[in-house]
Amino acid sequence: MDTIRAMRYFVRAVELRSLSAVAREEGSQQPHISKVLRGLEAELGVRLLERSTTGLTLTEPGQRFYARALLVLAEFGQAVAAAQGATEQAAGLLRVNAPVAFGQLRLNALVQQFLARYPQVQLELILNDHFVDLVEQGVDVALRLGSILPPTAVARSLGTSARLLVASPAYLAARGAPLQPEQLAEHDYVRFAWAPRGDLVDLTAGSRTVTVATNGRFRVNNAVAIRDSLAAGAGIGLCPVWLVEDLLASGALVTVLPAWRGENQQLSLLMPSRRYRPLRTTLFIEFMAGSVAEMKGFQM
Repeated sequence: MDTIRAMRYFVRAVELRSLSAVAREEGSQQPHISKVLRGLEAELGVRLLERSTTGLTLTEPGQRFYARALLVLAEFGQAVAAAQGATEQAAGLLRVNAPVAFGQLRLNALVQQFLARYPQVQLELILNDHFVDLVEQGVDVALRLGSILPPTAVARSLGTSARLLVASPAYLAARGAPLQPEQLAEHDYVRFAWAPRGDLVDLTAGSRTVTVATNGRFRVNNAVAIRDSLAAGAGIGLCPVWLVEDLLASGALVTVLPAWRGENQQLSLLMPSRRYRPLRTTLFIEFMAGSVAEMKGFQM
């Protein structure tokens, strides 16, 4: 059997999560792809994929084989390029996971720049606000906000964003601006629905730190909704600068208690713990590091 071809079909089946999609990509038929993969499983003596009506799922041996197969195929591609006297080109599918708000407001535009720079790369952007198993989901790179990161992934810090108290001028004109952190309890406070500290907010000014119990009738699990609500006059909120930088610049939002800040929000890039990464992944990592370094609202 052509093991290299079978491994390539297997890797693409994991990445595309569909044998039919692999068949279309290869100009073949789904039964042929399925037959090749069954032959690979028979040769290895293990089941690599669980097939169901909802798609494909990697088994535990399949997860281990997938990580190794990526290395083998990458080394094979480099060997072919070397034999032909060619330079390796960035190509293939790159799967990126990121928080919804960061993806919508910042990452989506950067992805278009990356794709324009590397025309042979395909990129699948998956936006959600919860951690995913990078290997099980076939994710090459994940971007995460916050300091709590999964222990099984390799993390690279891209930068931090200051968190400021902000509100609309209309809200402050109607309710007045608090002069001390404790006065936040007298205002409508808009926060993330799943905030680990709940209504408690930790603020720092120089060497001083206070914890304030806030009150609010509105909580939401989406950062873009928080941003829009604050701009509409819903109350006061603690937001990372990257989320509201444009609204602060336009005057739609202003800072409240400017001497006080929340803990900086960290942006990290996560990768599966693999020794080798395809060229497209390495290039995306460096592209993101350079882009965030120049991005308004973040500091190294």
